[in-house]
Amino acid sequence: MAVKIRLMRVGKKKAPSYRIVVANAPSPRDGRIIENIGWYNPLREPAAVQVDEQKALRWLQNGAQPSDAVISLFKRTGVLERFEQMKAAAKADSAASGKAE
Repeated sequence: MAVKIRLMRVGKKKAPSYRIVVANAPSPRDGRIIENIGWYNPLREPAAVQVDEQKALRWLQNGAQPSDAVISLFKRTGVLERFEQMKAAAKADSAASGKAE
């Protein structure tokens, strides 16, 4: 079962606001979700974004695939950079343990 991190639209007509959610890939945009990990309000100046970094990193480590819009938001908040650092550190640790044997 593929898991995606994507935006779920909430708010009134012509006043969009979005929740950043973890959901099964085949479920509809505003359908059933697994977990809510943040929100995004594009109407504020500047656009407001809040992400629970620990939850986002946990889902990324477990293989959840972010949508293009969520990748952009994660870059803006620094979550993607931190995930890349964690991934590089884990790769370096596994390479070091492989050489030690």
